[in-house]
Amino acid sequence: MSGRKRLAMSQPTEGAAGRTGSWRLFRPVIDAEKCNQCGLCQLYCPDAAIDQDLKIDLNYCKGCGICANECPKKAIEMVREEQ
Repeated sequence: MSGRKRLAMSQPTEGAAGRTGSWRLFRPVIDAEKCNQCGLCQLYCPDAAIDQDLKIDLNYCKGCGICANECPKKAIEMVREEQ
């Protein structure tokens, strides 16, 4: 399957109020030691802010915590944003 391009179900886009990451209170942080690369965080992210390599685009992440809630290994922690 290498070389085969995967099509994303959706792409993050800028909304009318700007990028969603500008008003986020908490951000997800992935613990690579705990993560088993299952991809459930990417599947459940409502903003498509997590790519297939499980990198989080904080410009579009709104900090909802769904990814952390769905992670079976509890490898994602929601961390308060610094002001």
